[in-house]
Amino acid sequence: MENKQVERKLNLDIAGAVSELETLVKKVLPKNVMYQLLLSKGLEFDGYRDYTQNDDAGLIDWKASIRGRKLFVRKYIEERDLKFIFIIDVSDNMIFGSTEKLKCEYTAEFTAALVHLILTTGDRVGFFLFNDNIVKSRPLELGNRQFDIFVDHISDPLNYGGISNLNKVLDGIIDMADRSTSMVFLISDFINVDESYKRKLESLASLFETVAIIVRDPLDMILPEINKEIVIEDTNTGEKLLINPEIARGIYGVNATNQLNSLKEIFKNSNIDFLELSTDKSASVEIAGFLRERIRGGRIVRIKNVH
Repeated sequence: MENKQVERKLNLDIAGAVSELETLVKKVLPKNVMYQLLLSKGLEFDGYRDYTQNDDAGLIDWKASIRGRKLFVRKYIEERDLKFIFIIDVSDNMIFGSTEKLKCEYTAEFTAALVHLILTTGDRVGFFLFNDNIVKSRPLELGNRQFDIFVDHISDPLNYGGISNLNKVLDGIIDMADRSTSMVFLISDFINVDESYKRKLESLASLFETVAIIVRDPLDMILPEINKEIVIEDTNTGEKLLINPEIARGIYGVNATNQLNSLKEIFKNSNIDFLELSTDKSASVEIAGFLRERIRGGRIVRIKNVH
C-alpha cells in the first residue's frame, strides 16, 4: 500500500493498455460504429432499415420493430470532427494503491488507451490535469503527436501530487474549454466530492455531454482484515489517525458506501453518465462494456464484465 508523492518512475504499460482496449472493442462491438459507441449525440438519426444477421442485436429498435411487426435497426449519419476533453485528477488522492497499480497508474493506462482509440478515428482530443490547480493543459488537436504529448504528461511523476479540489478548478477549465467540444471525460476517485460540488458539475454538464469515470482502490471502500493498529492520513489536511482496522472496518465501509451512493445521485441529478472502476479489475473490459451500452442507450451506472 502506498500513499505519497510520486518519487519514482510510474509503473505503466501504455502499449499493452492500448492493445487490450482496441482488441476488446473490436470483439464486443459491431463494425463501423465508433461515433455511436463513443458519443450518442455524435450521430444524426436517419430512419430505420431492416435487421440483418450481420447486425449486432443490441442495435435493434424494439419499439419500431413491434409497431412494424419485423426487426428494425436505426440508421445514422456520422458527424465528423468530434472533440473530446479529458479532465484528470493527478492529486495525492490518486497516488494510492493496494493492488498492482496505484490509482494514478491505472488511470494513466486506460485514459491513454481511450485517447488513442479516439485519435485513430480522426477526432480531436484535449486534456486538463488538475489537483487544486490546473497542472497541465492541452488544446484540442489531432494525430499521433497529440497522443505522444498526452502520454508524456500523464507519465511524468512531477505532474502528480497536491490537494484535490475540483470545485476550485472547474470554472477555469470550463472557461478554457472549446465550446464546440463534443464530450468531456471527468476522471477522479471523487472521494472529496459532496453536495457543494453539484452546482459546478451541473454547469459542466449543461455545456458538454459529460461522462464521469470513478476510479477506486479496494481500500477506498473497505479496510483490510488486520487486527493491529495502523496510522491513516487525510491527504488534504495532513491529519493522522491511529485506528484498528478490525474495530473500524464496519463504520469505515458504511461511510465509504454512503459517500459513493451520494456521489452517484449527484451525477444522476446533474445529467452526468458515470462508470465505476476498481483497480483490481480490468479497466479495458469495463470500458468496452460501457461503450457497448452507449449504443443500446440508457444511463450508465455500472457495467458488468463482458467476456
